[in-house]
Amino acid sequence: MLASLAGALPAFAASPSVAELDAAARASGNRPDIATQIGDRVFSSTLPAQVSQISANEFGGHLVLGIRMWGVKFHKPITQREFVGQVAWLVRTALAVAPSAQEVDVWTSVPIDVTRDIVVSGDLARPTSRVVFTLSVPHTASDAATITRLAAGDAAFWDREWARTAFVKATS
Repeated sequence: MLASLAGALPAFAASPSVAELDAAARASGNRPDIATQIGDRVFSSTLPAQVSQISANEFGGHLVLGIRMWGVKFHKPITQREFVGQVAWLVRTALAVAPSAQEVDVWTSVPIDVTRDIVVSGDLARPTSRVVFTLSVPHTASDAATITRLAAGDAAFWDREWARTAFVKATS
């Protein structure tokens, strides 16, 4: 009897997860399908630095991925080494989802305080954020090479003041 009733009930789609909603809302570029697929993996994990946008753009058969993070209000205090680990994980995850990508660009921004009378939209807009970290990783780079380049400090742009104050000091 219950089996015959189940066939008569309307079918309901499963509600999307928070990760799926975040992936769709934070995807950008002319290949949002790829950005959303990357976001599905990224937003299924709890990361210390908030990922605010994932982009995928294809031009003339070349796919470039972008990941933007916020450099403030980390979900937990982190060391610079942990931040580097998160960046490496994000690059590795993006390339696993989209192995045909030529590169992954990662950047971190912080808000700029703007006073009440400052124009923040339109032709006369002032910036409301600034970039404090950037890294471009070609698809041929290994994870170890990326971490080594980051640790050396010469492969990425680091805003020195932000890097000095954003992270907790590592304990031995």
